[in-house]
Amino acid sequence: MSTSWRLAVDVGGTFIDYILLDEETGEIYIDKQPSTAQSLVDEFMTGLERLPAKVEDLSMFIHGTTVAINTLVQERGAKTGLLTTEGFRDVLELGRAGRPEIYDLRYLPAEPLVPRYLRREIPGRLGADGREETPLDMHAVATEVDYLVTHGVEAIAICLLHSYANPAHEQQIANYVRERHPELAVSVSNELVREWREFERTSTTVINGYTQPLFSNYARSIDERVRNAGYQNEIAFMRSNGGVMTIGAAGEKPVETLGSGPAGGVIGARALSEYTGRKNIVCADVGGTTYDVALIHDGEIVERSDTDIAGRPVMGSVIDIISVGAGGGSIASIDPDSGSLKVGPESAGAHPGPACFGKGGTRPAVTDAQVILGLLDPQRFLGGRMVLDKNKSEAAIREHLGQTGDVVQLAAGIMTIAQTNMANAIRVITTERGLDPKDFAMLSFGGGGGLFAAGVAEELGMDTVIVPQAAAGFSAWGMLTADYREDAVRTVVTNVTTRDFPEISKNFRSLEQEARTGLIGYGFPDEALEVAYSADVRYAGQDRTITTPLKAEWLEGEADELLGGLAAEFTRRHRQRYGHGEETAAIQIVTMRCRAIAPVQRPRPKGSFSTEGAQAVSHRPIWFEETGWAEQVPVYERDTMTAADTLAGPCVVDEWTTTVIVPPNWTAALDDIGNLVLTYAKAEAQ
Repeated sequence: MSTSWRLAVDVGGTFIDYILLDEETGEIYIDKQPSTAQSLVDEFMTGLERLPAKVEDLSMFIHGTTVAINTLVQERGAKTGLLTTEGFRDVLELGRAGRPEIYDLRYLPAEPLVPRYLRREIPGRLGADGREETPLDMHAVATEVDYLVTHGVEAIAICLLHSYANPAHEQQIANYVRERHPELAVSVSNELVREWREFERTSTTVINGYTQPLFSNYARSIDERVRNAGYQNEIAFMRSNGGVMTIGAAGEKPVETLGSGPAGGVIGARALSEYTGRKNIVCADVGGTTYDVALIHDGEIVERSDTDIAGRPVMGSVIDIISVGAGGGSIASIDPDSGSLKVGPESAGAHPGPACFGKGGTRPAVTDAQVILGLLDPQRFLGGRMVLDKNKSEAAIREHLGQTGDVVQLAAGIMTIAQTNMANAIRVITTERGLDPKDFAMLSFGGGGGLFAAGVAEELGMDTVIVPQAAAGFSAWGMLTADYREDAVRTVVTNVTTRDFPEISKNFRSLEQEARTGLIGYGFPDEALEVAYSADVRYAGQDRTITTPLKAEWLEGEADELLGGLAAEFTRRHRQRYGHGEETAAIQIVTMRCRAIAPVQRPRPKGSFSTEGAQAVSHRPIWFEETGWAEQVPVYERDTMTAADTLAGPCVVDEWTTTVIVPPNWTAALDDIGNLVLTYAKAEAQ
């Protein structure tokens, strides 16, 4: 038996996914465990103990979780206080003073996580250039900290004006709080984000403080339990930017883990992009609660420097992931205002779960609709580990969606709405950004991905769907391909001219040293690190920027190389997004970025093929939107397919954690590394 294994664990809102890789043979073992917030660590360990490898034999253990983001979305974080510059206590409430949902007359912004009485002002002021204009009043700091402690805060967020340019005042306050009150969680803006924009910076710092006590307790418990089980190395934790960090660092900066679960799938998609040669991929992850989509464009992951979660901005490099409430547990209901059917964003989760789970859930969810329409076989769910109750699905739909309605039509309506919500999410990251989804293949993963993939792709005009091996645990598999990363970022507004070139080069070199130092601190040798540069660039006089990559040789060569190369690349991206751009116009760098990468050895998928050929193991009736009921739809087991098999739809391809629906006009076959590839048959005939 092998004594060298890698393990990735992805903790979602409904299930915990385990992917165990045998490094000697390349074989993969997958398992799932229900997740419950009240006993999450215990259930984590239950699944871990069931794996066919001892914890002490693990050479690598990487973890991703939704704990931090669920804490934020469900607003069950710590009581948090904010210390900020005099006159800026209301930044969280004022925001950008705009209406993100301009057509929603009932729109209300998210309530600040810190109530006004816990937002305290400190005299002292730094200028935008980092120079001290007014000394910091440490007597006021002591008074306000005592006030917050008296009012029972568990965490303190510190965010002062222009601290991205000079962190001195913030560090004075942080040192004082940490020395006097070591029991408090302390979040400091300059330790999290070195960029301008006060509202976004303050929001990010507050979110870190708000989620830190619960998340750090979770991280500490996982670390202790795993070490007690015999694991000797540092647990690696997935970051929102697609890299990994130590679990100790994650406990201090939970804001960097908000997208850690979905990020694993996107990292895995990039690895598959390299293996398959497909440069343009839409990543579509269907879980129990959400549908998460992202892009691989020209072989690279599309990232962004900020995001919005539950109506609250978060700064920092993240994979550009769009999420909608359209998972298997998404609840269907009648909108009380319009009287129309809607699906999500509320989810039944794993407990009580959809009505068909038989765990006390009484409201209809997407999974209930799939059972009624024959898309799921109640006897074969999770390889037969769980038997679904179709009668309870029908009862839930009748009770909540219409006593006299046709149950099949109501179930079909649930599926149509969920599928439309998914297609619209993909349009946000493609069509709305000047990209045609027809130029992309869809990579479908997550436990429910195969039930929707072909239908969503057909609605968007996409003709290829890829379903990887162990698709339900693909996000966990992707984590095994993730590198360690450290980002160094600094806002320095600079004109891109020959005169400014030396300063630009100097600042990037400084950021490179900062990023390298972070990874060297994890124990990686300097010579093993790779470095990438980018900058947030704008036309002079504009406000918003576009993140644009820089080549290392531009910084090492003459000024004209940087000026010409950066202007050309920025203009190309500006034209793609907005339809216009002028290469000779004056541009500015607003924020400089450097990423240091410590590569890990990536596991290569090992194709698994049968030698006998696929034979239908059963037949069942399934309802399709285009044709209605198809009475005798063949069901195949994926592990019986050979490399030469091509299955014509309608049919079903099953594996124990995933069901893949192949609708009429589609075919399914395995590629050379074992991915199931669905192809729109009409496209082949054209």
